[in-house]
Amino acid sequence: MGSPSFEPFERKMRGEGLPEVAIRTFQYYYDQLVSGDEGTLSRAEIDPIDEVPGVEALAGAAEAGKAALERAVVIKLNGGLGTSMGMTRAKSLLTVKGELTFLDLICRQVLHLRDRFDCPIPLLLMNSFRTREDSLAVLSRYGDLGAGLGADFLQHKVPRIRADDLSPIDWPKAPELEWCPPGHGDIYTALVTSGMLEALVERGYRYAFISNSDNLGAVLDLGILGWFASERVPFAMEVKDRTEADRKGGHLARTRQGGLTLREIAQCPEEERESFEDVRLYCYFNTNNLWVNLESLQSALAERDSVLGLPMIRNDKTVDPADSSSPSVIQLETAMGAAISVFPGARAIRVPAHRFAPVKTTNDLMRIWSDAYVLSDDHRILPAAEGCAEDLVIDLDPAFYKHIADFTERLPHGAPSLLRCRRLTVRGDFRFGKGISISGEVDLVNQGETPRRIPDGEALC
Repeated sequence: MGSPSFEPFERKMRGEGLPEVAIRTFQYYYDQLVSGDEGTLSRAEIDPIDEVPGVEALAGAAEAGKAALERAVVIKLNGGLGTSMGMTRAKSLLTVKGELTFLDLICRQVLHLRDRFDCPIPLLLMNSFRTREDSLAVLSRYGDLGAGLGADFLQHKVPRIRADDLSPIDWPKAPELEWCPPGHGDIYTALVTSGMLEALVERGYRYAFISNSDNLGAVLDLGILGWFASERVPFAMEVKDRTEADRKGGHLARTRQGGLTLREIAQCPEEERESFEDVRLYCYFNTNNLWVNLESLQSALAERDSVLGLPMIRNDKTVDPADSSSPSVIQLETAMGAAISVFPGARAIRVPAHRFAPVKTTNDLMRIWSDAYVLSDDHRILPAAEGCAEDLVIDLDPAFYKHIADFTERLPHGAPSLLRCRRLTVRGDFRFGKGISISGEVDLVNQGETPRRIPDGEALC
């Protein structure tokens, strides 16, 4: 039997109007898959990193950051639907504090910087087709945040691959399940195919600060910008000290050739999973707050015929996530932080934990909703100074709290006070009343079928 042909994928992608560069990029990874590449990165290929310079050493770089601000742009990844929480629209439309959504706060963060430094810093979103319309409606309330560049550019989609014969999956009952996002590493391809990269460089922008829209701790920092510009760094990754809560997240490592690289858990061989999760061995966590020199990116893409060549990530799924008996498929993805291995001279900088406050699950949302985090004057979400938010662990029963509709039904008055809480574990069905406070370490267990109500004003410890 000969090697599988890429031609059916090319035909399928052209039929959807996908650009040539996106097709060639997908073929680059498909050819690796066909050749037997599993998309893994083993301990034999990398070494742990003992030390990364900290942001505290950049105090004097803020003035250089002010000088570079007129050439800086903020880009937010906004393609996520929050499907893990049962959502069907952009996760960034969830309310975070009061009636304010992620997108509201992102817009206000950028407007605050504009007002403070009298500089029209552009805000751009990388949307998916499914997040675009609703997200642009929010942005329209804040005027021209794109500074004449437009409000967004679109992430691509790629075909899912049958695991048995490496052909495109055909699923007529739900054709949209034949496609998947190619991971946030697609940002570099999308910047090219949208024309946004060329437009940015032509207008004199040189420095892009890129982060996830669900991370409200990620604001453009003048000290980091000044260091990045002054040192002429082509690419930089913000990392933080890795904790037990981050043990399944991507970590920084060094290649045997001496460069930096990012390893995600999907790239870890199964037999090395225990060492991957050892936060004392691999002690720096990728926050996905990245800094990119746009001219360096443009040059790297030109040298590679617009295919940056990030490390491949293989994800094995079923075509219908809700039906484990449906055919097995392979999703080929890349991580945008993996570009740290592409740019010679790429750097990492260690930042405080407050620059990483994402919401991936309802556990995270409960933490951010609560008084353990506060909204600052510059519209950041920060740990309350008198609390212990950075050590707070929340573990809600997924049977009752995983999906946002179930979560909000059980917390109709918002989150309880968690300012003094270090750990909250909930097993079973509870309804939270108004004005509840939780401190210390608390386990709530309801083994019955009837929901239990926690009365208004209850203090649990």
